[in-house]
Amino acid sequence: MSKILHIEDDPANRLLVRKLLQNAGYEVLEAADGLEGVRLACTQHPDLVLVDLNIPGLDGFEVTLRLRGEASLAGVPIVAITAEGDRDTSLAVGCDGFLQKPIDARSFPSIIARYLSGAREELPASQGPLRLREQSQRIVAHLEQKVAELSRANARLRELDAARTEFYRNISHELATPMTPIVGYVKLLADEELGPLNKAQKKALLAMEDCVRRLRSLIDNLLDVTGIETGRMRFMHSEYDFLDTTRRALAQVADRFAEGKVQLVEDLPRGPLPAWGDAGRLQRAMIQLFENAAKFTPAGGTAGVRVTVLQSGHYELCVADTGPGVKADRQSRIFEPFYQVDGSATRAYGGVGVGLAIARRTARGLGGDVRVASPSNEIIEGETLTGAAFYLTVARRAPFQDDGSSPGRIGPPSSPPTDPSSSI
Repeated sequence: MSKILHIEDDPANRLLVRKLLQNAGYEVLEAADGLEGVRLACTQHPDLVLVDLNIPGLDGFEVTLRLRGEASLAGVPIVAITAEGDRDTSLAVGCDGFLQKPIDARSFPSIIARYLSGAREELPASQGPLRLREQSQRIVAHLEQKVAELSRANARLRELDAARTEFYRNISHELATPMTPIVGYVKLLADEELGPLNKAQKKALLAMEDCVRRLRSLIDNLLDVTGIETGRMRFMHSEYDFLDTTRRALAQVADRFAEGKVQLVEDLPRGPLPAWGDAGRLQRAMIQLFENAAKFTPAGGTAGVRVTVLQSGHYELCVADTGPGVKADRQSRIFEPFYQVDGSATRAYGGVGVGLAIARRTARGLGGDVRVASPSNEIIEGETLTGAAFYLTVARRAPFQDDGSSPGRIGPPSSPPTDPSSSI
């Protein structure tokens, strides 16, 4: 069965040609524009190409020139089929035939059969160079127009990108300002600093305190995204303990694992694990990975945490689970701000899709990185975790970068402290 590719933007014309050719025993492929037609021709290798001259994207002349430059399509007949077209130009750019619309339904299949059998129309030799020069001039004008359109679109995208970054900065600031007194007064009320509370009032305030904490975390994430977008995520370096920071992060998300009925197993070495860096930012990055595991591990599943001291002078935190994992084609994109595997409003999982981006940027600012392996082959405390495994590494002593355009420390420009790893 011969395979025919029909490149035509009009649905009615495609339908007619499809019926005529299928009834004659041909397989029909269809494309609605020139770019799609070129893609199908190069991947499907049809036995004949029917191309309308007036199609969007690349027109029929440009499609023909492009296909004639494809070695895998050498010898494949290309037939122009159009209501308004130039036979001589069509043949000059490489078409083997020219059919005028409207087509004759009775003779159309037999005409296609002749082209498949080797029939070709020829252009007088004297006409070829002139027609090619005229078509080349039209193509250059078309390309000039497209380049101008792309330049305008690119400038507009740059403006929108700058506006987006400014929006992040402004909205984060505007939200953070009123949050300060809200957090303070809720804390005072919950601690009964402003008077005693009955049981119902205390329960209500505890619920409010939890919501305020979640809202504050979201605002902090937006501030971090602003830092990522502007390349100015800042760090406050000091001495800290990596193992203690891990335990603190785990304590903050313990309720999430319990609520989701997820078993948590730990493989933690004996401490201390001294380091120099931003413990606050690192703890929040760890929390992002823990919450990610709690979110995607189904009820009754298991999540595992392991801390390792690497020979390279880094500490590594591994967070693995028995969730659905991450598809290979999504593993690079999940670290992009606001990207979510399921971004629909009815998605099963919450969040705004910035946690992994923040975790990776934080780790890199601390001399390490975050990577994902899925499916995982981790075994932690005898539990096989086959979902996704995230590995966060940081240098035992975070790098100093104070050029103002990249992550760095904020603090006195004194000489760095003694390498804390020397005690290990």
